[in-house]
Amino acid sequence: MSAPSPSDRFAPYVAILGRGPGRSRALTRDEARAAFAMVLAGEADPHQIGAFLMLLRYRGEDADEVAGLVEAARAASGLAGVALPGALDWPSYGAGRTRKVPWFLLSALALARAGVPVLMHGTNTFSAGMSVAAALTALGLRPAEGLRDAERMLAAERFAYLPLRVLSPALDRLIGLRGLFGLRSPVNTVVRLLDPARAAAGVDGVFHPAYVAVHLGAAERLDRPRLLVLKGGGGEAERNPAKPATAHLWQRDAGVAEMMLPAWPGAGAAAAEAVDPAAVWHGAAAPPHVMATICATIALGWLAVGRAATPAAADAAAQDIWAARRR
Repeated sequence: MSAPSPSDRFAPYVAILGRGPGRSRALTRDEARAAFAMVLAGEADPHQIGAFLMLLRYRGEDADEVAGLVEAARAASGLAGVALPGALDWPSYGAGRTRKVPWFLLSALALARAGVPVLMHGTNTFSAGMSVAAALTALGLRPAEGLRDAERMLAAERFAYLPLRVLSPALDRLIGLRGLFGLRSPVNTVVRLLDPARAAAGVDGVFHPAYVAVHLGAAERLDRPRLLVLKGGGGEAERNPAKPATAHLWQRDAGVAEMMLPAWPGAGAAAAEAVDPAAVWHGAAAPPHVMATICATIALGWLAVGRAATPAAADAAAQDIWAARRR
């Protein structure tokens, strides 16, 4: 008797998810890890991959499943045992249709100048606005070309941006399937939780509030030290300064806590036209809504790494951090 083919071995995972009402179930963490390892290794048939991803989405994301998927993704991306010197993990995978400039990037750069190493990673393929890579170019900076390059950049400048296409071409291709499905898949959650640097803390934005619990639950299962999650603009870790928001903080030694983030005073309305990020960084332009967005998001990162105990303290520190960015 011949050994079962890879597609034969993968079929039971699709069947578990798709048997129908009363018979299907979520994958266990071990099953999710094994199944996604096959996907990333190219062992599953493309039809099976499409069915697998959409059934995961249709059933609703499960923290155990997501933890297993993340573990498989880390192993396949060569991240097992990697520990880049990044104090703050900052995923950027939003796809907001109304997004213009990634102001959170300037917040992250200001935090880096204030002594908080930041490893940002992501892709903005499906975003309508300026990508992080394009904004870096406007600022005279560049993305990292690989893990070792990111390590050098973190050591020299305390900031690095790793595009997903460099970090994991296989995951980047799966993210790209959104163009065929017309829908995001759980891979969008997986890449947000990838944490390439095994950072001391993370800050994560989600598009739908329902995903907050999944991210926090996966962070617990993956033994993350700290993770701050909020519903952010366009699914990014960026505060809308005009509205109050709730941040959810997972801490390994204290569990989950909620923090109410107030609206930023004098935020004003967003500008109709995009503003040059370089002009803002160098102080040549300072639209009130942009400045409020940047400072409110700096405060978010300051809370994520535990430099402030309360939102009020973080908000107070944020303006000083921004003012000191070019000293």
